[in-house]
Amino acid sequence: MTGTGSRDQHEPRARLKLSVDATALLLPRTGIGLFTAEMLQALSMRGDVRVSAFNASWRGRGRGWLPSDVSNGSNLSDGTDTGDVGDGVVEVPGRLMTGRVRLLWEYLALPRLEWFAGAADVVHGPNYRVPPTARAAAVMSVHDVSFERAGSGSAPAAALRRSVRTAIRRGAWVHADSDYVAEEIRATYRIDPQRVVTVPLGVRLPSAGAHPAPGAPYLLSLGSSEQRKDLTTLVAAFDAIAAQDRDLRLIFAGPDGNAAQALAEAVSRSPHCERILQLGWIDDSSRAALIRHAAAVAYPSLYEGFGLVPLEAMLAGRPVVTTPVSAIPEVAGDAVLYAAPGDADELADALRQVLTDSELVASLAERGRARAATFTWERTAEGLMNLYRQAVTSRH
Repeated sequence: MTGTGSRDQHEPRARLKLSVDATALLLPRTGIGLFTAEMLQALSMRGDVRVSAFNASWRGRGRGWLPSDVSNGSNLSDGTDTGDVGDGVVEVPGRLMTGRVRLLWEYLALPRLEWFAGAADVVHGPNYRVPPTARAAAVMSVHDVSFERAGSGSAPAAALRRSVRTAIRRGAWVHADSDYVAEEIRATYRIDPQRVVTVPLGVRLPSAGAHPAPGAPYLLSLGSSEQRKDLTTLVAAFDAIAAQDRDLRLIFAGPDGNAAQALAEAVSRSPHCERILQLGWIDDSSRAALIRHAAAVAYPSLYEGFGLVPLEAMLAGRPVVTTPVSAIPEVAGDAVLYAAPGDADELADALRQVLTDSELVASLAERGRARAATFTWERTAEGLMNLYRQAVTSRH
């Protein structure tokens, strides 16, 4: 006999009220913006959660700031959740200023989530920080810990160290994209190991638009020009094979990072610089077009928390040459060709193989599509929901 007040085993579980910091959607989308958008879309299709989104940026003041691809056209006037099953993401009107509020969050634990976004069971910060709360459980995504590594002395790295450490000290649960990063987090911070949970990302390629650089065959490098991406080694590898393949181009697409100057100098020194294109940041449809038509995708990273670019290329059936470092083998498995990190000669040899061996390319394409198909945003949403429930239960 069931005791008084207990839930019948067939009674549906109450819908969880989730509040998400969607500030990353107000900037040109890179990895975290893509994660935030895809996560919101997948979660908002579920019947067991009500999703609202807030932002902490002057760019998102007032109403109508939530991009149309994640918004259902609804918004909140006072932080009260009005969503129904299948209603999508509900927008909280923007009220905060980024720089000021983040300092207040870290040093004074104010303003609390409930003051500006309404009551919630759990709040998720997808970008290395999460606001303080009065009652809601807190979940923070930490996609890598490169900002804790030697030589990370920049102001942005210091800000990330401060926000992550503050959130962990206040009891936030941590979402990691890979087991590799989850173990790094456990080793770096004083945190209960159970409060670090791996939920892999999904992958989906949008429809391809007009190609931003049509013409001769090309190697493709996607992502920001960060030092850890080791793009200067890719320029050296391209130089080693370009003399034999006089049509081949090298295309870089992505925003400037902390190694933008070093990359520009490497390109200017290249004897084949006229065949190296730097497109800068590109939109999703251009990104999809570049991936789908690449002769190969090169990703010579020295450190990676997940490896979304190789996974996108695998989904499109394109051959990938990357490095067996950090989380990349966990994601890519045997569906890519590996070269030693920092070794331009070995990288060039691997690129030559995928440019000349059609049987190898066909094999990589088959394995790549099959492996990438297991990384879905629906699976990500399910994993995050399990994490949210653990975080909520721990508050009671």
